Amino acid sequence: MTHGGRAVSAALVVLTLAAVMWALEIIDFAAGGALDTFGIQPRDVGDLPHIFTAPFMHGGFDHLMGNTVPFLVLGFLAAFRGIAKFFAMSLIVIVVGGLGVWFTSPGNTLGSSILIFGFFGYLLGRGLFERRMVDIVIALLVVVFYGTLIFGVLPSDPGISWQGHLFGLIGGVIASWVLRRRDGARPAASPAPPPYGY
Repeated sequence: MTHGGRAVSAALVVLTLAAVMWALEIIDFAAGGALDTFGIQPRDVGDLPHIFTAPFMHGGFDHLMGNTVPFLVLGFLAAFRGIAKFFAMSLIVIVVGGLGVWFTSPGNTLGSSILIFGFFGYLLGRGLFERRMVDIVIALLVVVFYGTLIFGVLPSDPGISWQGHLFGLIGGVIASWVLRRRDGARPAASPAPPPYGY
């Protein structure tokens, strides 16, 4: 696929996911916040499946608006390498981030910050582990424009889940390692010619 085709595919996927989050928040608003129950309730075994729904739910339109732009920008950069790899990375982030929140959060947690911090960690890790010039440049640009995100992993505002930020970031770094491009195996050495007979 050409770079242009990849860019279009990445944009469509990330825009579609953002549209789904907006649609869910509109439904949630109309239902009086009923969808907020699909957030992660910590240490509730019956609530474990919600680690897969929580990243797409938000606690109001202000919350969603604050997350939309970084989700689109970082998500596009993460998806540009390939859609299959993007979904694999997102699944790793959701599982690692969700389980981290489930074990450590003090209360119901929801929001795409888990994915945003996962994208951030993935892009940084890709520059570190793959060491291709394009990945290094992207990682540097991410640090320049979104480097202050790193402070989100520290406890500050009790209404903000630093646990989701921290474990989302960890999930992204893990995904960048697991999904890194490996050098192809070297071709086997040709067998030595048989000795000349005497």
